[in-house]
Amino acid sequence: MVALFSNKIAKDELKPGDHIYSWRHSYLYAHHGIYVGNGNVIHFTRGAGQEIGTGTVLDKFIFSSSPSNPSDSPCPRCGDQSKDDGVISSCLECFLSDGELYQFQYGVTPAVFLAKARGGTCTLARADPPEDVIHRAEYLFQNGFGGYNIFKNNCEDFAIYCKTGLLIFTTVSVGRSGQATSFIAAASAIVSSPLRFLTTGFAGLTAMGCGIYCISRLVSDIGVRRDVMKIPVERLVCHPGLNEPEAESLVSHPVLDEPEAETRTPKEK
Repeated sequence: MVALFSNKIAKDELKPGDHIYSWRHSYLYAHHGIYVGNGNVIHFTRGAGQEIGTGTVLDKFIFSSSPSNPSDSPCPRCGDQSKDDGVISSCLECFLSDGELYQFQYGVTPAVFLAKARGGTCTLARADPPEDVIHRAEYLFQNGFGGYNIFKNNCEDFAIYCKTGLLIFTTVSVGRSGQATSFIAAASAIVSSPLRFLTTGFAGLTAMGCGIYCISRLVSDIGVRRDVMKIPVERLVCHPGLNEPEAESLVSHPVLDEPEAETRTPKEK
């Protein structure tokens, strides 16, 4: 039963290709990455003070996920990464930043997904083989993953893409991140649904709010959504606009139910 609600694992249980995360700022949010072996984690981050993401002062004080603090002694292995941004490689200790180690779960059932009320811990989508996951992470480490955005393109989005190769090709919703969709779902449960006017009792409002929250989370999960397509990482790097609406013309149907090995091409010089 404990395993149902906690994804915590020991360091010696890690395997290359695992999607891991660690909670930050008293469980306010989690930072995600891909473990690639030999004690190294590739992850998508933003240096302190970078005015991207929410575009507010919160970016500097709350959501910066750089693995080290410039006031601390630099890690002898990683150096000072406090101002690094984009896709970076860190040792596991710097990635965790004194936090606990958790493993993101793939291919869970809807019941398990809804039982984990906090978003950003699991998905219904299936993961690809570890060699594909590591290939994507290492390729993006060399070529980048675009600009960081807390709702559209964050560290969890990066890790989920590395694990699945799936991209959302519409711009009318949040990205692949379960944390972002949970935030939107919570907001919808509180203020967005006209159904809240159908009952005035506390119990009724609570039940209705929980129902709206659960449904919003479930339909936004990348394992359920139909506005996704599988894109080889080389194609993603060569055509960074593939997640824009015009990408719909490049795919005749979603590929979520048709997992296929990606066709790899040599890295462009």
